[in-house]
Amino acid sequence: MVDGLVAIGAGIAVGLAGIGSGLAEKDIGAAAVGAIAENPKMFGQALIFTVIPETIVIFGLVIAILLMFL
Repeated sequence: MVDGLVAIGAGIAVGLAGIGSGLAEKDIGAAAVGAIAENPKMFGQALIFTVIPETIVIFGLVIAILLMFL
């Protein structure tokens, strides 16, 4: 029973991190496209800002791995 609850917790950690990252990236991506349309030189900065929320999913994955193997 404990292993099942740990697996559910790991799934929730990754799932909620993914949902949160997706919601953040939606708004950031829309703003980045608008900024690039006005000034193409902002592509690099917009790309960096778009990638930053992806790290949240990596943190969720690390938590899930820690739950599964510790």
